[in-house]
Amino acid sequence: MNAEQNLVFEQYAIFQTGGKQYQAIPGKTIAVEKLDGESGGLLSFNEVVFRKSGDKKFEFGKPYITGAAVKASIIKQGKGEKIVIFKFKRRKKYRVKHGHRQPHTVIRIESI
Repeated sequence: MNAEQNLVFEQYAIFQTGGKQYQAIPGKTIAVEKLDGESGGLLSFNEVVFRKSGDKKFEFGKPYITGAAVKASIIKQGKGEKIVIFKFKRRKKYRVKHGHRQPHTVIRIESI
C-alpha cells in the first residue's frame, strides 16, 4: 500500500481540469494537462466536484459546487515520458516510427 492511502486528510477536494479529475490536498504537487502560465504564476480552478472540510462535512456538486475554488501555483512546465508509436505491415516493406511527449504543467495546491 502507498503511504498516502493510509492517511486521513482533514481537508481535500476533487476538481476537474483538462477533462480529468484530480485530488487536491493543500501542499500536494500534481501534474495536470498543459495550462497557460509562467512558473510562479497563480491558478484558480472553479470546477470543484467534491469538497471535504472538517471531520464529517462533505459537499457534492451538481455538477459543480458553487463558490468553491482550488487555488494553486505553477511549479514548472514540462513534457512527459516519450511514447513510441510503431506501425508495421508484414511483407509490404512498411514501417513507420513516431514519438510523442505530452506537455504537462506541474502545480502545487495552495488552498481550497
